[in-house]
Amino acid sequence: MKKYILSLAVLSLFYTKSDACAWSDPDYEYFNLFTQSIIKDKSYLPFLLTYSNRFYGDYKGMQIPDDNIETWKKFFNNQLNYAETENLVYKISMDDLNALKNGRPSNPLLQKLGTGFYQKYKEGIDYLIEAKYLEPYMSINYVESKDSFYGNGPSSDVNATSIDYAKTVNALTSLYNATRNPEIKQRYGYQLVRFNHYTRNYDAALEAFKTYIEPIKQKGTVYFMALDQLAGAQRGKEMNADANWNFFQVFMNSKDRKESAFVSMKLSDTASFSNIMKRAGTSDEKNMAYFLLGYEGFSNPIPIMEKMYDINPDSEILKVMAVRSINELERSYLPIYYYTSDASDNVYMRKGNTDDHNKDTGSADSKTTTTEVKKEEKLSFWQKIVRFFKNLFGGSKSDSTNGDKADRSNDELLNNPDRIPFYTESGYGYDDKTKDYLDDLEKFTEKTKKVSKDEYWQIADAYLKFLKKDYEASAEILDEIKTTNPEYLEEIKRMKVLNDIVSHPKIDAEYEDHLMKNYSDYFIKKEVKKDSTNTENYDYYGEAPSTADFLKDVLANRYFLQGEDGKSFLMSNKLSDLQYNPNSSLVKSVEDFYRKPNKTQFEQQIIAKNMDSVGNIDAFFSMIYGDRAMRQADFEKAKSYYEKAQGFAGIPRTNYEWTDKGEKITAKQYAAGEYNGFKDISNLVFGHNVWESFGSAETESMEAEDYSAFPFIKASMNKLELTDALIQLKKISAGADEKAAKASQLIGNLLYNTSSLGYYRQLFVMDIDNSNGGKYDFWNTDRKNPYKYYYKNFLYTTYIEPDNFDLAINYYQKTLKLSKDKEQRARVLFQMASAEQGKYYQYEAKNTATINYSDPQYSEKEKAHQTELDNIRNEKYRTYFAQLKSQYSDTETMKGLSGSCSYFGYFLRK
Repeated sequence: MKKYILSLAVLSLFYTKSDACAWSDPDYEYFNLFTQSIIKDKSYLPFLLTYSNRFYGDYKGMQIPDDNIETWKKFFNNQLNYAETENLVYKISMDDLNALKNGRPSNPLLQKLGTGFYQKYKEGIDYLIEAKYLEPYMSINYVESKDSFYGNGPSSDVNATSIDYAKTVNALTSLYNATRNPEIKQRYGYQLVRFNHYTRNYDAALEAFKTYIEPIKQKGTVYFMALDQLAGAQRGKEMNADANWNFFQVFMNSKDRKESAFVSMKLSDTASFSNIMKRAGTSDEKNMAYFLLGYEGFSNPIPIMEKMYDINPDSEILKVMAVRSINELERSYLPIYYYTSDASDNVYMRKGNTDDHNKDTGSADSKTTTTEVKKEEKLSFWQKIVRFFKNLFGGSKSDSTNGDKADRSNDELLNNPDRIPFYTESGYGYDDKTKDYLDDLEKFTEKTKKVSKDEYWQIADAYLKFLKKDYEASAEILDEIKTTNPEYLEEIKRMKVLNDIVSHPKIDAEYEDHLMKNYSDYFIKKEVKKDSTNTENYDYYGEAPSTADFLKDVLANRYFLQGEDGKSFLMSNKLSDLQYNPNSSLVKSVEDFYRKPNKTQFEQQIIAKNMDSVGNIDAFFSMIYGDRAMRQADFEKAKSYYEKAQGFAGIPRTNYEWTDKGEKITAKQYAAGEYNGFKDISNLVFGHNVWESFGSAETESMEAEDYSAFPFIKASMNKLELTDALIQLKKISAGADEKAAKASQLIGNLLYNTSSLGYYRQLFVMDIDNSNGGKYDFWNTDRKNPYKYYYKNFLYTTYIEPDNFDLAINYYQKTLKLSKDKEQRARVLFQMASAEQGKYYQYEAKNTATINYSDPQYSEKEKAHQTELDNIRNEKYRTYFAQLKSQYSDTETMKGLSGSCSYFGYFLRK
């Protein structure tokens, strides 16, 4: 097997949310319980930690202050609020302002301000009129270089070169000289610097800054707006060190321009932040330079934070560095999924449409003529990607014990030293280095909170202790915090809830009452209508993980460890989800909860609400139990359940349709004659396949046997009628004649055809057709339940209890013994050989190679392991092939198989 060499483009899929079609978003893969945005200075919001975008963008309605608007608001003596000022400066048209100037305002806001407003702020309004005239032209003209990758640059109808250069400069200079207010005067100077920058008159831009900006001894918002333009012109002249330093000054002294200034620094100088550190003179400059170095760094940020602490422990940017570090720890400690089932490589398989055991014949739709196939590669490319990253970063450790879960849970629940909230030994990004990082950050936070006046550090310290599972210490710190900051108060409230619930080792009825009394808001979800028709802003990822989601996961884990699997399942899933992985122990636990009398209020309102509509709930459970009995060949037991399932409304499936009004979701309606999980089963289920093509119609893939001796086998049956037929066949098979031989063959056919290898593999696993799902998985576990910590990832992992191929083989054995028809015996031997292959696949799944992907001899070891498996298969799982070859080579059945079955032909040539 060849190793996969992953390109950076492929790797980027795992870390980048580039558009709505990206397959994952790293910022949705943890719970974000410690809100990064509680920092007081919102101008640093873009620099919070994100792995999805270049800058953090989840401001949740918070706005980064616009320096320009705040400056204008002050200019107008706060006569306008922020929104009105923004409207006046950015939205109201030049014509509206001219109408105000002429004493005839028509805009509602300007009418409200009155005609006297212009006289009072004449120079400011005149400036805004000029600025609104210039604004459509204020972009730099694109000049294609000889090294341009694309043939054409950005298309724009107008840019700064679209207006007369001399006329514009003269007008701005004249207005500058005529203006008396220094702030407005400086604004005209800013327009001169910007206009020269955008027309690529870089020397003139530098001169304009020196002539029109510097003489006005004001270093406020307008100064740094002009400095930003000066730095751009300097970069155009390749004065990169000076440009970089000036962009750094803009970054330090502006609120809304930090993001653009940061990008400009990166573009100006490849060694930007190191060079800035060399020029930093004041403590503030050094502190900011350290911040930028730490922000860009890929190593432990705490040493740089120590340097920042030495300069100013109350620095707001030190809090930004700390919250980024906390967020990084959260991603390791609090992933939204723990893929810890015994077959974690099956993650994401439900969405596939792969017939894994049909590898040598192409796709499921290809009309190949083989009944027995070779299973060489069981992992899809994306499964290999998942495995690669698990090997690279440290994947889940498989629990090899098969002991009683209730006994295990006591130790895990009370004494496990690993991460929260789940008592687990898996290693999703968590290792000794991560623990050391947490310890170091905690020490730094404890030190800082003693000298800083900001309660932020106390909150951070309490949260780090929460991550370390020291809930008592965390709660004590929270109780001592005195603050009026609403964001801090909200975070403290949330953390108190977290400490209470996560620290509680056992969830009993009394504690459930406590949850409903004190924290019901976290568990009763408020419905929010989404505008799914607005595809531009439509969130394809759904809602981001919330505190409520986290708490539900914690409770699901506790219930699981307490042996209350049904409650654990229903914390994260609906009853109808059982159809996808209907394993018996879980189904029984869910049913026990369903039938539990005297449920607590929490159980009724939070858990039982997920007993969603599946039609008749009793029939739904009876159907699952009946199906399981059928797979165990206990036809009488199956009948008793199917008798209770006659009210079954059909396997609950959902249709999704996009309309002009958004996504339309409707329940699937089964057509007449369509299999719905209970009715309309063809008698071909007793037949044999003429070629292996799961995508073809049953009349093309399957061929009926001679049913003339068994008139009770109807052309179309429901499951109750099917069990009646099987019970009669079973009685007949107890005889010792040819009819008994034929009855045994028909039962064997049904058991094989409804196994993971058969065309009707969907019949007894709650599925509607033979594609998708785990029907063809060969699990490598002997445990009754492969889940370890909870059932949140239930729909992303497949588990259906293994087939017992010996059941079919035993019935075929009787046919072989009683039948005098050599052709019939040859056909039965081939069916037995096919069932024996199923036994081999199960053996192979339990004996997968455990070779590290980084092993330099990976390919050789993988090949040796496959050779060993091939030898075992040929020695122990070719019994009936060998018998067929040695004793039935002269039969027509043998000749037909050797010509039509590709794998059988391969075996015969050996």
